Amino acid sequence: MLALLGGLLLGWSGRAGAAADPLVSQGKAATASSTEGSSYAAGKAFDGNASTRWASEEGKDPQWLRVDLGGSVRISRVKLSWESAYAKAYRVEVSADGVTWTTLAEEKAGNGGTDEWTGLAGHGRYVRMYGTARGTSYGYSLFEMQVYGVPDGSPSPTGPSPTGPSPTGPSPTGPTPGGAFTVVAAGDIAAQCTASDSGCAHPKTAALAQQINPKFYLTMGDNQYDDARLADFRNYYDKTWGAFKAKTHPVPGNHETYDPAGSLAGYKAYFGSIAYPQGKSWYSFDEGNWHFVALDSNAFDQSAQIDWLKADLAANAKKCVAAYWHHPLYSSGGHGNDPVSRPVWKILYGAKADLVLNGHDHHYERFAPQDPDGKATADGIVEIVGGMGGAEPYPIEQVQPNSQKRISGEYGVLKLDFTDSGYGWSYVGTDGQVKDASPKYSCH
Repeated sequence: MLALLGGLLLGWSGRAGAAADPLVSQGKAATASSTEGSSYAAGKAFDGNASTRWASEEGKDPQWLRVDLGGSVRISRVKLSWESAYAKAYRVEVSADGVTWTTLAEEKAGNGGTDEWTGLAGHGRYVRMYGTARGTSYGYSLFEMQVYGVPDGSPSPTGPSPTGPSPTGPSPTGPTPGGAFTVVAAGDIAAQCTASDSGCAHPKTAALAQQINPKFYLTMGDNQYDDARLADFRNYYDKTWGAFKAKTHPVPGNHETYDPAGSLAGYKAYFGSIAYPQGKSWYSFDEGNWHFVALDSNAFDQSAQIDWLKADLAANAKKCVAAYWHHPLYSSGGHGNDPVSRPVWKILYGAKADLVLNGHDHHYERFAPQDPDGKATADGIVEIVGGMGGAEPYPIEQVQPNSQKRISGEYGVLKLDFTDSGYGWSYVGTDGQVKDASPKYSCH
């Protein structure tokens, strides 16, 4: 679970150019609370070599690693690449004098791998990772700790910081510059419960989604549990997420196929032409410079959908492409990877698609850009699993290659911010706090 302190971590880059800010920590002087030995000195985490690392002594909390940036810096991003001895809980802190520290970001349920904190608004000469709880019986160990920002006296790459709505606040009224718009997305939503049950999550995610007030909503399947009957849609989904049904672009999940009245019968009866705007359970639409493709992953074996997808992408004139469906090709959750999506990924990759949104596994996860065979590549597709809309959470089971962040147990929604040339997003919990913020990506 990612928690923000003092409102310092924004939904995504706090300045338009923060993602392009330079690396300011490499090769700088570093100190640590302890080291496991001379081969694991503090400076090893700032040498730009991914095969060397800092390691603290084993079995003791707290421990810290600090870098001296050599002067005051406006800090926008910090990236931590953990060895197998990772921190379960830690803070990223900044200081002007190395004595008084301010928290920029806090992790309370870390699971190792790579943590990338974006949208930071820190200011100081010293930055440290302050570990308070080890994730293993060993110590703390980082291959690299990278700090990005702009030294004081240097101009920001894109000028002054813009101001805007809070991560969970309403979108501004009227046109937004550059065709920008916001979308809220989630999958695996309406359990058979209502707001009268304190443990019922979908009323809470619906309230959050409505508060954000996006241009429109996307759902990534399993909209209604357990068998997605029309009566259940009316009794549960409609009382929460149904409040903005007219602004929703849904896709079905596997639970929509379980309806005793027939596969997708309740889904089609409830959403009507909203889910079938082109006469099928798959369709596409445009917004700004983006082309959105809504697919039915229950029917990826049907040539009609595959042929339609190829024709749709061939006819697309928009620069940026996002697709969404239920079953993810890659997932670290209980269902794991689902190869049913690989042929679709190949088609999308060939069309230079940018983003894929999925559900099915009930957790949040983001992946680095990768190709259909799971190879990390700059021209790859970014995948997000966003199955925390209200169904019972699933644990993380086997971390997949290229997985950058995973959160289980914290209900929430994706708040996606699109421009004419790129996108970024935040995962917002039902407490209104940003739990994870993505890098800023440009369209292919």
